[in-house]
This record gives sequence, structure tokens and C-alpha cells, in this order.
Amino acid sequence: MHLELRHLRTIKAIHDSGGLARAAGQLHITQSALSHQIKGLEDQAGMELFVRRSRPMKLSAAGQKLLRLAEKILPEVAATEAEFRAIEDGRAGRLHIAIECHACYDWLFPVLEQFRRAWPDVDIDIRPGLAFGALPALDREEVDLVISSDPEKLDGITFNPLFDYSPTFIAAANSPLAGRKFVTAEDFADQTLITYPIDRARSDIYSQVLIPAGIEPAARRQVELTAVILMLVASGRGVSVLPDWVLREAKYQPDYITRPVTEHGLTKRLYAATRSDDATAPYMAHFLRLARSEPVKLQRA
Repeated sequence: MHLELRHLRTIKAIHDSGGLARAAGQLHITQSALSHQIKGLEDQAGMELFVRRSRPMKLSAAGQKLLRLAEKILPEVAATEAEFRAIEDGRAGRLHIAIECHACYDWLFPVLEQFRRAWPDVDIDIRPGLAFGALPALDREEVDLVISSDPEKLDGITFNPLFDYSPTFIAAANSPLAGRKFVTAEDFADQTLITYPIDRARSDIYSQVLIPAGIEPAARRQVELTAVILMLVASGRGVSVLPDWVLREAKYQPDYITRPVTEHGLTKRLYAATRSDDATAPYMAHFLRLARSEPVKLQRA
């Protein structure tokens, strides 16, 4: 038996309306065409689907089985069609994010909360990009956006600039470096440097200051969580360099001192990498606008 969606819609329309004329009107076909369709369907089934002598027209036992199938299938088809229309209109889609930045959660969650309220039909997920190749995953369409401070030239990938930030030195209030107006590479030579567990080449303080100067800290301690880094720094277990948005509260606490790194300070730019064809999708463009504006509020706080 070859069933089509139009057959299920016909069964449902006749059941709901109780007659061929009204059902034909609902389906926008002639009564003759509807009768022909029913006859063809009954020939396939090898049995009658309607009790024709009843008024209103009723389904036979076989027709009732098809009605139950129609009531199950047609709403799912309608929902899928609505999802496709939403995707085509740019109202729905997927935003799976990979993050190459431990500290980015501080500003990303407020951005996503605003985004979620504006785009409830977009599926959102976050994957830590440090555990896998985030940019290759973006190219393979396993994720849709990568937060990174290390832009690359890749075919089909656009690095959308978000905002600039300042990697800032933080130490305990009683640190010998508290009297400095800024710190230099040489100041790290006798310090325990507390960093996130990332490769040295991807660490701002290493890539921009220590490696070019040929300076290695006395020790390096890797810590996953920002809160733990701050706790260790406050207790004098080491010093750290963190993005300025992370230190918006710590810089006003008596347990810490914060200083620029080098006389003129450091500046880095954060990017959102997307597939080039996706960057102009309405929901993606809105996310990028939020990601450019909201973190600035944290930096000014």
C-alpha cells in the first residue's frame, strides 16, 4: 500500500467535516477529485475506508486505523515544516560555541542570556575549545562559532572582531612589586606565575612578553578556575596575568594590587570565528552585536 501525506490529510478532513463536500472545500480540491482519490486509496487497501450509508460520513475500522496514523504523523510534519520556515526566515537555527579562552565565561553567559530571550528557537550549546581542534570542528560544521584571540587565515572562515582587552598583572597586596607603576618581563624571573592550563604560545603573557624577552618565571602553576587563581594570588602563592574584565572586582579589593604589563600596557583583541556564509544570518549577526557590546560594560564596571 502506497500512502502519501495527501491521503492522510484526506482521511482527517473527511472525518473532521463529516462529508465529502466540506472536506473538498478544506482541501481546496473538487468533490469529484476527492472521490477519485478515496476510490484509489480503497483499491490499494483492498477494503472500504468509509461507511458511505451513514450521515455524517463515518470511517470504517480500516479507516480508523488510518485516522490514528494521520493524527500522529500530520502534526509532526506540520511542526517540521514550521521549523524549516523559521530556519529559512532566520528565526531558528543552531549556535554551538567552542571557547579557546578560560576567562570568557565571565562575559559570555550574560551575552547568551540576552540572546536566549531574543532567539528562543535557536539551539545553544557550549564546548570548551581547548580539548579539541576548535577551528577544524568549525570547518566540519560540528560547531558554529569559536571564541579565540588567535586569528588565522582560513578559507571559508571569518574572524569577526569583538572587542579589545588588556591582559593585566595581579599580585597580593603585600607583593614586593606593589610599589611599581607597571611590571616588565624581568619582574617575573623570580615569581611563580599562575596561568590557565594552556600551551605557553597561546598565553598572552608568554607570547607577548616573556618569550620575546627570553625570560622564564621561577615556576609555573597551572590552574583551571579563575576563582582558584585569585585565591592563590591573594594568599601570596604566586602572581598572574588575567584579562581586565576578570579583574573588574578584584582590583578594588584590599587583598590585591593590579598593574599594567609593560609601561604602555598590553592590548589583545578577541574574535568570534564563524563560517563565512553564516556570519550574516540574523541570529548570528545579533549574537555578534551582543558580544561586542556587553563585555565592554564589564570592563567599565
